[in-house]
Amino acid sequence: MPGTRLINRNVVAAGGRTSMRLEPELWDALGEICRREGRDIHELIRSVDGTRHEGGRTSAVRVYIVEYFRAAATEAGHLAAQHGPHLTSRIAA
Repeated sequence: MPGTRLINRNVVAAGGRTSMRLEPELWDALGEICRREGRDIHELIRSVDGTRHEGGRTSAVRVYIVEYFRAAATEAGHLAAQHGPHLTSRIAA
């Protein structure tokens, strides 16, 4: 039986100290969000926890991460990162 990729970390949420299990990439994304927003991870988790997401805290954090980066994923951002079909049209030009 293969091991899990999930990493368990302690965080301070609205109800106090607890643990969360997320993929390493999601922990990295949370760290990036914290750096960009000038917040520590506990403050961010408490803020997300306050949304009362139906799926629970860990689900709420996953949704928050996706929504955060989707909001930042503008056409200008995609062009700068060379994502998407626009790259093909620039190479052909």
